[in-house]
Amino acid sequence: MRLRLGQVLPALCLGAAFPLLWYAVWQGSRVLFPLSPPVTKINYVLIAGNDLDMYQHHLLELQQRLLYADKENKKRSHELSSALDEIKHIVARRMNMTKNHTGDLKWKELNLPRKLPMTLTNIYYYLPHLREYEDAIFPNVIFGQHRTGVSLVMGIPTVKREKQNYLIDTLHSLLYQLSEEQKKDCIIIIFIAEVDTEYVKSVAESVKTREVQSGVLEVISPPASYYPDLSNLKKTLGDSEDRVRWRTKQNLDYSFLMLYAQPKGTFYLQLEDDIIVKPDFIESIKSFVAQQSQDWMVLEFSQLGFIGKLFKSEDLPLIVEFFLMFYKDKPIDWLIDHLLWVKVCNPEKDATHCEKEKSKLRIRAKPSLFQHMGIYSSLAGKIQNLKDKDFGKNLLHKAHNNPPAKVDTSLRIYQQYTLEKVYKGQDCFWALAPVAGDYIKFTFLNPLEVEKYLFRSGNMEHPGDQLFNTTVEVLPADETLRKEFVDNGSKFNYPVTKDGYLKIGAFENGTAEGSINQSIGRIEAIRLSVISDSPVWAILSEVLIKTSES
Repeated sequence: MRLRLGQVLPALCLGAAFPLLWYAVWQGSRVLFPLSPPVTKINYVLIAGNDLDMYQHHLLELQQRLLYADKENKKRSHELSSALDEIKHIVARRMNMTKNHTGDLKWKELNLPRKLPMTLTNIYYYLPHLREYEDAIFPNVIFGQHRTGVSLVMGIPTVKREKQNYLIDTLHSLLYQLSEEQKKDCIIIIFIAEVDTEYVKSVAESVKTREVQSGVLEVISPPASYYPDLSNLKKTLGDSEDRVRWRTKQNLDYSFLMLYAQPKGTFYLQLEDDIIVKPDFIESIKSFVAQQSQDWMVLEFSQLGFIGKLFKSEDLPLIVEFFLMFYKDKPIDWLIDHLLWVKVCNPEKDATHCEKEKSKLRIRAKPSLFQHMGIYSSLAGKIQNLKDKDFGKNLLHKAHNNPPAKVDTSLRIYQQYTLEKVYKGQDCFWALAPVAGDYIKFTFLNPLEVEKYLFRSGNMEHPGDQLFNTTVEVLPADETLRKEFVDNGSKFNYPVTKDGYLKIGAFENGTAEGSINQSIGRIEAIRLSVISDSPVWAILSEVLIKTSES
């Protein structure tokens, strides 16, 4: 058995004290009683005996003190153990509370040094300046819920542009095409590749709060110390100094984003911040991946640049390491091509054979799922009207079989894009910028029990033409009930307008959807009311009114 310290200490002290005692008695007798004058044997024994009694008394007193100290030590040890157990219980309870309320977390900013490890050990070799900044490979700021274990991670790098920013339109296009189930199995990471804190915060605050809270959106930015000195780069490929600096930083941006995304999901999809997407693009990607029988490295869902490139997450460390080897030499899409050459091309065979071998690792999907829509490049002063010919025609509205109704609006309609067409699923509705007091109204030919509604504004070509600060209102068919609401207020806790409408919802991020309390009874009309002036035109691309009969 293992002895406790409190039990061993008294025994050691007693064992050491007895030899010292006898030695002290012997020495004391020689000093106090020298050989001359001689003493009798009896006197010597009496004197020595008295000293021995005194030392024994001191030893007994010491022993008692040690025993008392041991007792107190055990008591304090027990108290400390109890305190530690209580602390463990408190921590465990708080951790459980955190786990149980993850879904309720508010959108918050977290500084996370050392908590999001990058998986590239050679990064310090290619970027030696990072040895001086231990936190430089960790995101400087992050918004989100730290979701992992998803099927698809989408990465969108974005930088400050001189004339126009397309990020919000890109996000709207992506999220528009995602079902609620798909949102649970993917992450969209926005990488703000700037070190200006105020700009980073302004962009982060402009994204969709609801999607950040749900976990589908994350926003990160790099520390300034991540970037090496880009002021004295060697000019290559005949590019100007500005272009060399731009493409070099771009390579570093893609590398940072890929390494952050790598542990979060099975596949990584590289996107850009100025694109629109096709309907059901997630299902199309999954289907194309499932069709592949051979080992691939990149699947291409757009023919333009670095848009719509799908990688296996397990391949990203190798890909990024190759990027970092040559980040100062060539653009990112060229580096991917060189990596494929290194992996499969035989220098002793011709270019045709090489292209054939590379096509086994880089497989093109048609039609394209992503279209470039930006005009102003992130490279200052550059205009680029790039379009993917394989993208096809954009679907600008979504049709539903809605119940018969009379439609009416105070908005100024643009050309042939009438409200009746969007209600019947024939086209979108497009109008000039709404002002406060404008409305869109659907009056049913017969009052109906409406279960749910969906109104979506904006479309793929004009995702920014949304309805802002607009409420959804319903008019109960029961006139007595309407009068009671106006006089006494709604018993359903909905605000009531002067003409008897109940305000049951509002547009958020361009969309209004929800269920209707069946206790309201039959509905005579649904109205969209504009509360304040809008700076942009308005498009309704989808109207769905689901009744109990449909």
